Amino acid sequence: MTAFLAWAVILVLAVLGVYLVVAVSGASGGRGAAPAPGRPQVDRAQEELRLRYARGEIDREEYLQRRIDLE
Repeated sequence: MTAFLAWAVILVLAVLGVYLVVAVSGASGGRGAAPAPGRPQVDRAQEELRLRYARGEIDREEYLQRRIDLE
């Protein structure tokens, strides 16, 4: 019975930990967050496209075509 209670406490603490991580990460600029004052709003699709190009996942031609498609 004591082992069951210990596992129940561990499970409750783990669930609370996951909840706190999700809550904190959502509050620090997740979806729907307003851009910080003085910073331009960035299109997420264009930002992802720039990152893929920077990582070398796509070549220049594909980057330019997709950028045109997104505009």
